Amino acid sequence: MIPKNLQLLKFSAYGFLKNQRFFDIFIFLFFMEQGITFLQIGTLISIREIAILIFEIPTGFVADSLGRRGSMVFAFLSYILSFIIFFFFPGFLLYIAAMIFFALGDAFRTGTHKAMILHYLKLNDLLHLKVEYYGYTRSWSQMGSALAALIAGGIVLYSGEYKYIFLGSIIPYILALILMFTYPKELDGEREHKEGLLNNIQHNFKITYASLKLSFKEPILRKALMNSAIFDGLFKTVKDYIQPILQMIVLSIPFLLEIEKRESIIIAIVYFILYILTSCASRNSGKFSNRFSSLSIAVNSTFIAGVSFILLAGLFFIFELQIIIIILFIMLYILQNLRRPLNIGFISENISHDVMASGLSVESQLKTIFVALMAPLMGFIADSINIGTAFIILSSLTLLIFPLIKVSRKED
Repeated sequence: MIPKNLQLLKFSAYGFLKNQRFFDIFIFLFFMEQGITFLQIGTLISIREIAILIFEIPTGFVADSLGRRGSMVFAFLSYILSFIIFFFFPGFLLYIAAMIFFALGDAFRTGTHKAMILHYLKLNDLLHLKVEYYGYTRSWSQMGSALAALIAGGIVLYSGEYKYIFLGSIIPYILALILMFTYPKELDGEREHKEGLLNNIQHNFKITYASLKLSFKEPILRKALMNSAIFDGLFKTVKDYIQPILQMIVLSIPFLLEIEKRESIIIAIVYFILYILTSCASRNSGKFSNRFSSLSIAVNSTFIAGVSFILLAGLFFIFELQIIIIILFIMLYILQNLRRPLNIGFISENISHDVMASGLSVESQLKTIFVALMAPLMGFIADSINIGTAFIILSSLTLLIFPLIKVSRKED
């Protein structure tokens, strides 16, 4: 049983506020409304991921070496600036700038907060509950996404424009920024301090790099990071294509024809239900992992299942069975939220806690490489042929490389 205390409340509140991203469920439709093609959308995503790739490791070092709380504050400031650009300055070139600021926020945030949670568990002798604890806090993230879906649908329906979802997202992110100032100092991580700012920076970077280098000598850790990053990268590449598919379904419903932005109603409801289910999945990830004899078997099994869902979605798209595609995507989202705590738990068993933020940043960096390559390819195929064919090609390529990234407790 995980202890219910103030810090758990703060961790959960962070996830809840962080996921008040009202733009998430309409981001593709927002771009399409601005006249952006799937290829251009893929290019914007690729630019964002490449920017994350550039920023990721240095920001991970900063988080581990100089303070994780400060890194989180800077992350939310970067996000807010990105939202301002999306709202006030339309256009493909300006969206590139917004994506870069968003990437900077992701780079400072990704891995850092997970490292803070794991460091807290270490300080309080609770590491044996890491899957359950992370799953619980992630469930509140998904509850935040569920509420955000309804709010976003209301914003679009009331305003008649998708751009207002970015303006609305600024408010919860300001609250999340304030929350970071209430986190205890010990969650910054333990570091030996030398006199002088430059000496302290140099010293901490050296010990962080040395610990990280030592950790990556283990083949099992390299496979664990690749397994997690490639699956998450595929999921991140394809997940938002549910939006135009839902739009296709809504446009075929006669009784909604007179309602402006009618797709916002159905999409908001679908995403609300989806995130309620994923919240339950995250909260029960510990029970789910116990069904397997080891974390490695759970990680491998969920990898195959998730990629298969995407492959089947592509086949059903070709046969114009969109309802089945939506069901498969719901199953994919649920699986992702069962799988993610498993990955974090497996990685944490094979990496030093002193460099957890840097290690998880490496995982995220590997994921960005995959997304940066696949997002434009996905967009190009979707524009040239159709979305279903793109699903089939990307999922087939991922299945082909699975034998190389299959994890195990012991290397043969």
